[in-house]
Amino acid sequence: MSAIKDLMTLCCREQWQNGLFRHVACEGDALVLPPPHHAGAFCLPPVDSGEKGFAWSRLIVDAVLPQDCGLRIYTRCADAPDWAAWEALQAAFDAPGEDDPLPLLRRCYGAPEPPGTDCWLSGAGRYLWVAFELTATGACAPSVTALHLRMGGDHMIDYLPSIYRGDDFTQRYLSIYNSMLQDMEDAVEALPRQLDAAGASDAMLGCLAQWVCVEQGEKDARARIRTALDDFEALYTVAGVRRSVHRLTGREPLIIEHFMVDPNRAECRNPVLYRRLYGDDPYRFFVLLNEDAFASRDRMEWFLVRMQGLIPAGMSLELVLLKQCVQLDWHTYLGINSRVGSYVPAVIDENVTIHYDTTIGGATT
Repeated sequence: MSAIKDLMTLCCREQWQNGLFRHVACEGDALVLPPPHHAGAFCLPPVDSGEKGFAWSRLIVDAVLPQDCGLRIYTRCADAPDWAAWEALQAAFDAPGEDDPLPLLRRCYGAPEPPGTDCWLSGAGRYLWVAFELTATGACAPSVTALHLRMGGDHMIDYLPSIYRGDDFTQRYLSIYNSMLQDMEDAVEALPRQLDAAGASDAMLGCLAQWVCVEQGEKDARARIRTALDDFEALYTVAGVRRSVHRLTGREPLIIEHFMVDPNRAECRNPVLYRRLYGDDPYRFFVLLNEDAFASRDRMEWFLVRMQGLIPAGMSLELVLLKQCVQLDWHTYLGINSRVGSYVPAVIDENVTIHYDTTIGGATT
C-alpha cells in the first residue's frame, strides 16, 4: 500500500489565539496550564474540511503530560458552521469571577473521547469542533504543542472487496493497523532529520556527538558537531590533535613524536638520555603543556580520557607537564667568575632563592 495521507496540523500561536481560553495560556507555540491553576480548558474554533458529510477519522494530540496531569479531548461534528452553544461557551469563558465553565463544556460537547492522545473519531460533518480539558494535581503543568487531523489518504479497507467497505467494525479494526503503519512510515521519513544536529532530539544528539568525538555536555554541542564534521578528516593528524588539545585546554601544546627523538638515529647526540625520557615505543607521542594548564587533577584526568577518542587508532598519548624553572648546567653562568662546577644539574624554581654566599658545584658565588 502506498503511503498517501493528508494531515492538517495546528501547532502555532496564530492558530490557537482565536479559540476560547479558560485558565490556559499560550507560551510560545504551546498551550499550557500555568500555576496556580489546577484545571483549565481550551476550545478550538470549527475546523473546515471543505466537504459536506466529511467522515472524520484520526485525531492526534502532541502533549506533555507529567505525572499527576491529565488531558481530556472533546469533539463535535456538524455540517453547519453555526452552533448556538458556542456563544454560550464564549460568554462563560469570558465571564469574570471564579465560575467554572467546565460543566457547560461537558454538556455542550458530550462525553469525551477515550483516554489518550491518539483517537479515532466516528462523527461526520463538514466542521469539527475540538476542546481540551487540562488538569494538574501536582507541581508540574501539562501542555499541548500540536493537533493533527487526518483529512484523507489511503486506508487498508480501500484495498478490500467492496462488501467489506461498509462494515463499521472492519473499518475501525483495520484503522488501528493503518495508524501503526503510518506512524512507522513517519518515523522512517523523519530519520534523515535526526541526523541533522540542528533538528535532532536530545537523545540523538548524544549519538551524533559520539560519532564526531564531541563531549555531550560540552557548551554549544550542536554548533560544535557542525564544525567537527568539517575538520573530521584532519582530526587525527598532528594538526588535528593540536587543535583538539587547544580546544580542550585553551593552550598551544608542543607535540613530540617518536621519530623526532629516536635514540637510534645516527645524529642523536645523547641516546641514553632520549631513551630515558621518551622510551622506545614508536606508537607513543608526547603532549607538552605548562603545569598550570589544568585547574585540578580531575580536570586533567577528564582531558586524558577525552583525548583517547581524539588520537589515531593504535597510538598512545603521554602528557608531560612543564614546570616553570631555571635549569643550571655546566655552561650556565650566574655572574662574574661563577658557574656550575659539576655535571650534576641544579634546578631552581619559584620557591628557591639564591643568596650571594651560596655554593654551587664547589665554587663560591
